[in-house]
Amino acid sequence: MKQQVITEWYSQYSNSIFSYILLMIHEHQLAEDLTHETFIKAYKKYDSFKGDSSPKTWLFSIARHTTIDYVRKRKPVSYLKEFLSFKTDKGPLPDEVVQIKESSRELFEALRQLKKTYRDVIILRKLKEFSTKETAEILNCSESKVKSTLNRAIPALEKQLLKEGYLHENSI
Repeated sequence: MKQQVITEWYSQYSNSIFSYILLMIHEHQLAEDLTHETFIKAYKKYDSFKGDSSPKTWLFSIARHTTIDYVRKRKPVSYLKEFLSFKTDKGPLPDEVVQIKESSRELFEALRQLKKTYRDVIILRKLKEFSTKETAEILNCSESKVKSTLNRAIPALEKQLLKEGYLHENSI
């Protein structure tokens, strides 16, 4: 039963969890590894899941903690070096895909410049589209904290995008 449930959750949520982790660490293979580790931990901790939150919220919380634990264990200098280097694909892409990729890169770069608390809330609420309640559960804080952080994070992101020349003041 437990294995079947985890397998179903993996089918439903692994892509979303992978992209969430990738937004946090910007390293494809490592994001895949941490996604798998998230589901291994979910399997091991399955009996502790009481259903107070949705399985998706519970899994994202595990993914967040798994990623944070991994980052903390790494040497800060090597993490910073990898975090600041951005890898791009070298294959030819159609114009539309290139435009989307450039916009995504601009957003990722601006997000990386924000405080971690701002980045976490923007990723969960705006990119992953979690509710305020689900975001609060994942981040282990109050709903009012999520709301106030988001209210400060969005202007900070806009300011960062302006600073880096990705937005024009008229477009905000």
